[in-house]
Amino acid sequence: MNDVLSQSKSKFLHIPTVLGAVVPAYNVPGVTGELKFTPEALAGIFLGKITSWNDPAIAKANPGVNLPNQTIIVIHRSDGSGTTYIFTDYLSKVSSEWQNGPGKGTSVKWPVGLGGKGNEGVAGMIRQMQGGIGYIELIYAVQNKITYGSVKNAAGSFVKATLESVTAAAASAKNMPPDFRVSITNAPGKDAYPISSFTWLLIPEKSKEASKGKILADFLTWMVDDGQKMTSELAYAPLPESVASKVKGVIKQVQ
Repeated sequence: MNDVLSQSKSKFLHIPTVLGAVVPAYNVPGVTGELKFTPEALAGIFLGKITSWNDPAIAKANPGVNLPNQTIIVIHRSDGSGTTYIFTDYLSKVSSEWQNGPGKGTSVKWPVGLGGKGNEGVAGMIRQMQGGIGYIELIYAVQNKITYGSVKNAAGSFVKATLESVTAAAASAKNMPPDFRVSITNAPGKDAYPISSFTWLLIPEKSKEASKGKILADFLTWMVDDGQKMTSELAYAPLPESVASKVKGVIKQVQ
């Protein structure tokens, strides 16, 4: 993202819109309930070091669950995406091997797995493939009725992605920078879902036409006011009021 912005001839504002979550969704034969994932297990799976669903690293966090001796099929995005950035940003924070290997980015060199285009492509492959696991936005898991697990957060609690747990992650960002570019993955709060993120719009700082700038500013103002009431039905969490009020101040620069 920094490279893209640095190469741009125009100056852009980062405008936060909503809060979202990326979830580990899976299709494990015989397992219909919620699985628990530790950071070590998720990193091991996507590094290709944990290859079976009954691996001790997964079984230890899921006592009493009858995990099959089923090969894990890793599914990731084939296209560059913000979803991939959030997930790999998280993995880079919880695994030094991941940080020093694939690292974080909208597109990375995956050690293992099959690629699906878009959240919908990954979701579709998970549904079709027994043993599959992939990362998708919460809304795709909810809409497609795909099972997804809870993740052990930085405070040691297993937390499932909900509007409340995503909001708890955002609340950990005590010092919001002026450009709103802050990572809230692996947030410290005990109730925080660890693979959470703000979603941003990139808006030109100054519109070439004043009339268009006014229309855009009006839309952005609606978005952080009335529009926030529509987020929950789409499985996104609204911006904290403290952030929304700061965004309103920045919006004035667009006109």
